Amino acid sequence: MTADEAIHARFCVSWPGFTFDVDLDLPGHGVTALFGHSGSGKTTLLRCLAGLERRSIGSLRFKGEVWQDSERGLFRPTHQRPLGYVFQEASLFAHLSVQQNLDYGRKRVSHAHPVSLQHAVELLGIGHLLDRMPERLSGGERQRVAIARALATSPALLLMDEPLAALDLKRKNEILPYLERLHDELDIPVCYVSHSPDEVARLADHIVLLSEGRVVAAGGLRETLARLDLPTAFTEDAGVVIESVVADHDQIYHLTRLDFAGGNVVVARRPEPVGRRLRFRVHARDISLTLTRAEGTSIINRLPATVIEIATADTPAHVLVRLDAGGTPLIARITRRSLDHLEVAPGKLLWAQIKAVALLA
Repeated sequence: MTADEAIHARFCVSWPGFTFDVDLDLPGHGVTALFGHSGSGKTTLLRCLAGLERRSIGSLRFKGEVWQDSERGLFRPTHQRPLGYVFQEASLFAHLSVQQNLDYGRKRVSHAHPVSLQHAVELLGIGHLLDRMPERLSGGERQRVAIARALATSPALLLMDEPLAALDLKRKNEILPYLERLHDELDIPVCYVSHSPDEVARLADHIVLLSEGRVVAAGGLRETLARLDLPTAFTEDAGVVIESVVADHDQIYHLTRLDFAGGNVVVARRPEPVGRRLRFRVHARDISLTLTRAEGTSIINRLPATVIEIATADTPAHVLVRLDAGGTPLIARITRRSLDHLEVAPGKLLWAQIKAVALLA
C-alpha cells in the first residue's frame, strides 16, 4: 500500500474526563470496520474523518490529498470533502419523494460520476420505490435509499455509522446482501462503524479496534481476529473468519463442501454454485481438540492443526488456544483441565473438531 493509496489519520479531541487520541494508517480500499464498545470512540473517529468534529487537532491525508493539517492551519470543511455519510437513522427529507431525495444528493457533485445514479438504484434494489414518499417505506427501505443518496454524491470515501443499528433482525438480514454488493461491485473505500461482531465478520476486510478513545489494534480482519492478546478475544464472541470456495454438492445427503487453505468443511446444502466464494465464521467455543483423529463421532469436520499459542480466557476455568491448520488460523476455547490432560503446548499437533460453522452469507 503506497502513500497515495492510503488514508493517514492523526486526531486528538479532548472533553472533560475523556480524551480521544488516535494515529492510524487506513487502507484506501475495501471495508474497514471501526469496532468497539459504546463510548470507545468509533463515531468520533468517523466525525473527524468527515470534518464534522471541528475541535479535532491533527492531520488527515486521503490518497495524497491533505484534508486537515492543524500545524499548517489547513482544514477542508465537510462540504469540500468528496465523501458520503450514512447515519443510524435514514434522515430522508420527508417532503421529498425517493427520486427527489436522490436528486438532492446529486446536487453536491461537482465532478464526474464514478457511480451513476442508475447504478446506485440498481445496487440497492430501490427502482420500484422512486415515486414513494419516505413515510411509505419500511425501515430497511429507508436505509437503502439513504445509502443510495450517499452514493449519488459520487463519494471517494463512504462513511457508515451503524447503519443497521435501528433495524430489527429481519430488516438487517434484508439489507446485508445489498451492503455486500457494494463491497463487491464498487471500488470505494468504506469506514463502517459497528458493535456487532457478526456484521464485522460478514462485511469487513480490515478492522480497527477502539477502546477508551485509543486504538487497541488495527489490521486485516482474519489476522486481527485470530490474535489472543486483544480484549475481543476474551469474550464469548472469540473466533475466526475463513474465506472458502464452494467445491462440491452432495446430492444424497444434501451437503456442501467448502474448501480453503488447510482443508475443508461440510455444511448443509448451499444454493451457491461450485466455484462461488463464501465466508464463514468458526467460534472458539465450537472447536474441541483431540490427540488423534476421532472415529465414531457425529462431528464430521476435523482438521489437523498445530498449536501456536495459549492464552488465558475471560474465566479462570478456560484458556484460548491458537492453532494453525495448514495456513488457516483457528482458535479453540477449552478448559484448563483439558489443557493439562491433553498436554497442549506450542508446536504440538492435534485434531480440531469443528462442531458448528456460521455461514456469513
